[in-house]
Amino acid sequence: MRVGFFGAGRVAAALATALAAGGHSVAFVASRTLGGAAAVAAGLPQPCPALALPLTQPLPPADLYLLAVPDAAVPEVLAAVAWPAGALVAHVAGALPLAVFAAAPQVQGGVLYPLQTFSPGRTIDWPTVPLFVEAANAAAEAALVSVAHSLSQQVALLDSAQRLRLHLGAVFASNFTNHLLGVAHALLAEASLDFGLLAPLVRETVSKALAAQPSPLAVQTGPAARHDAPTLAAHTAALANHPAWQTLYTELSRSIQAVAAHPPGSA
Repeated sequence: MRVGFFGAGRVAAALATALAAGGHSVAFVASRTLGGAAAVAAGLPQPCPALALPLTQPLPPADLYLLAVPDAAVPEVLAAVAWPAGALVAHVAGALPLAVFAAAPQVQGGVLYPLQTFSPGRTIDWPTVPLFVEAANAAAEAALVSVAHSLSQQVALLDSAQRLRLHLGAVFASNFTNHLLGVAHALLAEASLDFGLLAPLVRETVSKALAAQPSPLAVQTGPAARHDAPTLAAHTAALANHPAWQTLYTELSRSIQAVAAHPPGSA
């Protein structure tokens, strides 16, 4: 398929590269900054036009237009572009509902959501990345499922409500976890300790959590889980110079104890 990209961020760059490697052609890359669009286009195996938004020329033809822009910018792009009647346009967001396309009834709206974190310099193992599709009609759904299968071995249909819940879970599992690892890094650095010391612990924690039944809550350890009041007090005191992290420590400890007392699903 010929795929036109709106956006030049991490998701756009990763998806454009993957689709080009998967046999598709990138028709163009459009972004608010021409330099950003040009940088993504330059990283592709076949050259393609780089365009600045708002467009000052007719929209180049494509079989699929992907909106890999911030969630808040999707309605803006939908309203600003002169879409061909029946154009297949999909966003890649986890928390944005399919209903956003109601404002552009001339297009076939859809979603192609990759459940992954994207960072510069990191290689994505696309066959293992779950891709979730939602679409306004059967034809759009079939086209997006076909594109998804060209990238991944894990493709599924998911409605907007389910996708929102999945995205919320992903924020807890990935974004919040990464933030906590960053806090741990800072605390160790203050004591001239190597962050790498935590690597075996982090690997075992994640491995154990992924294998735990019925959920990771079943294998929770640590001072909060064992109600170790002296250790909790010592840790809280050690965070006196970091009141925000002290509050975070206290709230997470309380959450661990509250969930243990009333597990999800219990009466």
